[in-house]
Amino acid sequence: METKGMRDAFGAALVEIGKSNDKLMVLDADVSSSTRSGLFGKAYPDRFFNVGVAEANMVDIAAGMATCGYRPVVSAFAIFLALKATDQIRNVVCYNNLNVIIAGGYSGLSDSFDGASHQSITDLAIMRAFPNMTVLVPAHADDVTSALEQALNINGPVYIRMCRNPSPVLNKKPLMIGKAEILAEGKNVTIGACGITIPMVLEAAGLLAEKGIAADVLDLGSLKPLDIDAILTSAKKTGCFLTVEEHSIHGGLGSAVSEVLVKSNPVPMDFVGIDDCFTESGPYVDLLDKYGISVTAIVAKAEALVGKTSQ
Repeated sequence: METKGMRDAFGAALVEIGKSNDKLMVLDADVSSSTRSGLFGKAYPDRFFNVGVAEANMVDIAAGMATCGYRPVVSAFAIFLALKATDQIRNVVCYNNLNVIIAGGYSGLSDSFDGASHQSITDLAIMRAFPNMTVLVPAHADDVTSALEQALNINGPVYIRMCRNPSPVLNKKPLMIGKAEILAEGKNVTIGACGITIPMVLEAAGLLAEKGIAADVLDLGSLKPLDIDAILTSAKKTGCFLTVEEHSIHGGLGSAVSEVLVKSNPVPMDFVGIDDCFTESGPYVDLLDKYGISVTAIVAKAEALVGKTSQ
């Protein structure tokens, strides 16, 4: 299967959009070779700003640009945008509902060898809690391009979460703000996922089918706004719901889906994600497996849910 890096798609999309959008400005916190925003800098040096290792200042500068009618994109590692620039994102960008795109690269465990200080497992919980913020979690490289194009054409701040490592290019529709995509249909269990876990879920759904369990698979890459209708419709059909994410089980996709279901259609649920712990350094795939983000874990938890609902 073809693989492609989200960061490569991000850099290429910035360059392409920059050809027709002279209001596009890109700011980076001295990691442009890693995030690939440097490609935009080479193409349009007058519209690229390396502010150094100063994420909070970078967000403030972008906010000022937005008040002048520009469409700034701030790019850095997700962990530092979500934590070092939290005050500025909340009080300057979100409070004033400014048109700033926050591009968080190296998310989840994908900055694998730098350990807990660089791995971003709480960014979704933080970003989705801010009023006015749209939160998008692309499943693959092509989704990044779609997310960026849409973000530049709506009002208000947008957070786009991207993995560092290449991931499979999927045969799916582009990510759409506010819409879930049904990737497989089934009647026994719903599996809602986002980001790089989508290929795992599709593989798990195939293994479940061999066991006689048909899974409804939803791509919930538009974390905020969520497609509430799709979630409720699927949960009503299957009677149970499993969420899968490369994030803490607290505050991310699982929490967002729980908030929807508990108000309208409570069903048995479980969560695949990182338990309440800090993570460590190591090879990316090994880390995902250690912290329970794997095809094996998805199959086991889906089977257990189906067992509960069939009793």
